[in-house]
Amino acid sequence: WEKMTLFWANHFGTETNDIGVSHFVYKHNDLLRQSALGNFKQLVKLVTIDEAMLRYLNGYLNTATAPDENYGRELQELFTIGKNPVTGLADYAEDDVKKAAKVLTGWTINGTTFTTVFNAARHDTSSKTFSTFYNSTTIAGRTGTAGAQETDDLINMIFSKPEVAKYIVRKLYRWFVYYIIDATTEVNVIVPLADILRNNNYDIKPVLSTLLQSEHFFDPLNRGCMIKSPVDHVIGCLRECNVTFPNVNPDYGDAYGMWNYIYGWMTSMGQNIGDPPNVSGWPAYYQLPQYHEIWINSDTLPKRNKFTDTIVANGYTRNGKKIQIDAVAFARSMSNPSDPNILLNDILSVLYRVPLSTAAKQSIKQQILLSNQVTDSYWTNAWNAYIANPNSTTEYNIVNSRLKTLLQYLMDSPEYQLS
Repeated sequence: WEKMTLFWANHFGTETNDIGVSHFVYKHNDLLRQSALGNFKQLVKLVTIDEAMLRYLNGYLNTATAPDENYGRELQELFTIGKNPVTGLADYAEDDVKKAAKVLTGWTINGTTFTTVFNAARHDTSSKTFSTFYNSTTIAGRTGTAGAQETDDLINMIFSKPEVAKYIVRKLYRWFVYYIIDATTEVNVIVPLADILRNNNYDIKPVLSTLLQSEHFFDPLNRGCMIKSPVDHVIGCLRECNVTFPNVNPDYGDAYGMWNYIYGWMTSMGQNIGDPPNVSGWPAYYQLPQYHEIWINSDTLPKRNKFTDTIVANGYTRNGKKIQIDAVAFARSMSNPSDPNILLNDILSVLYRVPLSTAAKQSIKQQILLSNQVTDSYWTNAWNAYIANPNSTTEYNIVNSRLKTLLQYLMDSPEYQLS
């Protein structure tokens, strides 16, 4: 659910500083979260008249006497139709942007109630005829409060184009599977999923359910093929290793402070969660030819490693409360932690999406879990000694030290950067 909330935050990119009103930012995020697995067409309508988007793309200044084309352009180019994947150009006409802007005139924000309202006096009541791309559709001009209905006409016209379903399915594919969509994938995956989307009146859940349960999704070639985003890297690490935060009810201040600490790490790695750099979203999801490779550079890679090293070694403490990976508890959650071979395999199955060679695993086991000894009993004896006497600081420190070293090594390796 949260991954789809972030997907929509990227799809309908907004910047909090430009919006400038925290209430609007909260409502926008809540809208995306509540609509995460809902109806795409309805979400487009709600985002169109959402206070945050009206502020961000100047929709609240869009009037009959001074049409503002910002949202009318992005509605088609970024939110629904997109550009032709072959030519890289828009199939709709530039005049369609101007006509869309006129349709949307009148929506504004009440400065007293801070809610969206439709001001009929600011609405362009003329009829708007669109290009042949939209079959020369004419949206009849309306007067009074009925002018608001033109927005529904515009969205209905846009969603009559099959390109809308294909466009959003491609974005979902790049979010969940892989950034390259070749001709075979287009025919065998994108088109059938787009048909499902249209046949379900643009409900997103049936599409995701089909994609995420498909053989294509679980194909070994589609596993570990993308670099994790900072959010996937940081939040994924915390969830994989069962890191717990203070209870929000009695310890709101400390919980919030720790969330902010985690948020700072993701921002430093290049992903300010919920606040992409512009209306196009984060470049890693659209910028040719690098796509996901943008996440890794000489600045961000050391920060990724520093985060995992820190959260394993000492964690973060605030007012006596700590968030940290408990390496021993993590190991105890595995199927047979006394056997170093099974333990390593179990940990790798949680942390890695790609297999390691037998030689690599043998080397890691011997150097870390066995402390350069040659027999597995060197780890087994140490673990069993701890289990037999869990209150012994000495026995605990022996296994804890090796497990921390193991986790840091695995998380600093290239394989851990892949999802």
